Amino acid sequence: MSFTTRSTKKHHERVEFPLNCSVAALQGKKCPNKYPSVFEPDESSTETCSDYFRWIHQDLQQWKTSGITEDMIERGKASAHFRLVIVGGNVYVEKYTRPYQTRDVFTKWGILQLLRLYPGKVPDLDLLFYSGDETKIMRSDYQGPNSTLAPPLFHYCGSEENLDIVFPDWTFWGWAEVNIMPWEDMLRAIKKGRKRTKWEQREPYAFWKGNPHVAKNRLDLMKCNLSDQYDWNVRLYYKNWSKVVDEGFNNSKLEDQCTYSMVPMQHYWPIRRQDKCRDLKFAVEWGNNHTQQAQDIGKAGSKFIEEILTMRNVYDYMFHLLNEYSKLLKYKPTVPSKARRICVESMACKQKGKWKEFLFQSLVKSPSNKPPCELPPPYEPQAIQASMDKIDNIDKQVENWGNVYWNKLNDTNQ
Repeated sequence: MSFTTRSTKKHHERVEFPLNCSVAALQGKKCPNKYPSVFEPDESSTETCSDYFRWIHQDLQQWKTSGITEDMIERGKASAHFRLVIVGGNVYVEKYTRPYQTRDVFTKWGILQLLRLYPGKVPDLDLLFYSGDETKIMRSDYQGPNSTLAPPLFHYCGSEENLDIVFPDWTFWGWAEVNIMPWEDMLRAIKKGRKRTKWEQREPYAFWKGNPHVAKNRLDLMKCNLSDQYDWNVRLYYKNWSKVVDEGFNNSKLEDQCTYSMVPMQHYWPIRRQDKCRDLKFAVEWGNNHTQQAQDIGKAGSKFIEEILTMRNVYDYMFHLLNEYSKLLKYKPTVPSKARRICVESMACKQKGKWKEFLFQSLVKSPSNKPPCELPPPYEPQAIQASMDKIDNIDKQVENWGNVYWNKLNDTNQ
């Protein structure tokens, strides 16, 4: 029996190698060998990638001089959930520890889709992946003489204090456990949900819904919720995922959260960790008193998501990140003795329910008709500093506005 995804207009419309789960097609093997191996796009011209692609160079800067050795990979195993190796266009995985839910499944699936989108273009490589919440590799541990010892670890998160190599989040291909659809389908639902309630009619509060017990900052955030003593203009909702699953996600759809509006400065509003309740209240007050400016900022944020955060860009970011990473390897990748080959058939055909549905929905059905965008050069150090200074100045400006607001409020209450 041959499976194909439901008809949706995507950037790769030609069905050239649909997923086939029949026994006859697999011929007793989990992974067929008849995959396209040559990339032949219809278009030759390319466009330059978005500016944020430049951060790829910055994320890999730690290994620019030393390169990446097998010893670094060996020392990084203790921090990883799995090791992924690509050799000759085939993908092999060695598992170390069990990750939370099926984040690893959708991450591996995403890499397989990249190989289907650009067959023969992704080079041989050897990488470690951590799929937890907290960052792992501390920058402070690898300074001076230790700077050449840092293990390269791919992860969904990064920060100035860490060396984790930022990789697209697994939810771009779906999060079955909480009913978050693959990104292209999710984005359509969000756009539709946004139209249900006009900006002026949305609830005048900052809104958050989730599990606060997974991080200290989330627990601290709950102190800002509405109470008998005070209203911080914040509405926070604890989400019991077991109950949500039992209820069939009826009250937990991401697209239904568009009736609330947390106002950013451009794409976000800066909130200090150490004074979050006061900052949140002021942010909401500012937005409620500057409705047009708040709406303009909201539209800019939506435009960024819809036009810049496309799956085409996600795949191109993955391609360039992995390509630049492979250039740093000081050895030829080989298949680890305990690694097993994975492919779309071995991953999707055995799945059931939402897991299978989301994998099929996010399947790349044919190679791209055009090459990846061209990676721009790295930022100059002065450009990075200028960007950091600009962000710092905006943060200070908002902090000053907040101080003025609270001083006036205190004077009124005296």
